[in-house]
Amino acid sequence: MSEPTILTEAKGGVLVITINRPDARNAVDKSVATGMAEALERLDADAGLKVGVVTGAGKGFSAGMDLKAFVAGGMPTVGDRGFAGIVQRSAKKPLIAAIEGFALAGGLEIALSCDLIVAAKGARLGIPEVGVGLFAGAGALLRLPRRVGLGHSMRLALTGQPIDADEAHRIGLVDRLAEPGQALATAVALAEVIAKNAPLGVAGSKQVLVEGFTLAEDEFWKWQQAILQKVFSSKDAIEGATAFAQKRPPNWKGA
Repeated sequence: MSEPTILTEAKGGVLVITINRPDARNAVDKSVATGMAEALERLDADAGLKVGVVTGAGKGFSAGMDLKAFVAGGMPTVGDRGFAGIVQRSAKKPLIAAIEGFALAGGLEIALSCDLIVAAKGARLGIPEVGVGLFAGAGALLRLPRRVGLGHSMRLALTGQPIDADEAHRIGLVDRLAEPGQALATAVALAEVIAKNAPLGVAGSKQVLVEGFTLAEDEFWKWQQAILQKVFSSKDAIEGATAFAQKRPPNWKGA
């Protein structure tokens, strides 16, 4: 029996999700999309898991959609999660992409569905869909401008030419650079820092940053109030203040 195309491994409070089709450059087919959706469901459902890290097996993150599978059977989507089981509805908990080698086309769109991107020096990132008669329709054209601005987004989308991780870091596409071979370790270390923080505070921060981005300022303050009230009136808020005063580590309950 062949190996699953999505592997998961819990490292303490961090769930590592690995796209496992190295012989196909981790291209996304239906099985990858289904497995990714299941992994995200596990991450959000398990109170012991705080952060997810998405990576790829072998020499690269993902080359995007499996075009042979696309021709044979259509888009590899899963319900309201969309392409690859992630781009339209990601995890509620924080996600970090760990990129080695390449993240191209839908592969980069998977990474952009994560909250933070770690890439190894020398990795190539891009959306070359225009070269094969398509365009980046799985979220890159929505998320890239928010990260790097319209000009850089236009260059990447219209030329189809990839950039290396150093340039991606310079323009804000990559959040942290790693040495070659160390992207996953760097991402897990970052995830462990996040996992130590208050779950409700982390969840509230992510929700406000993601959902509040496009709101007008007067609308934003009214909308944020419900989230603020939930977090600031929680037992964890009292615990955090108490632990700080007592100079001890907090004991978070997520309530």
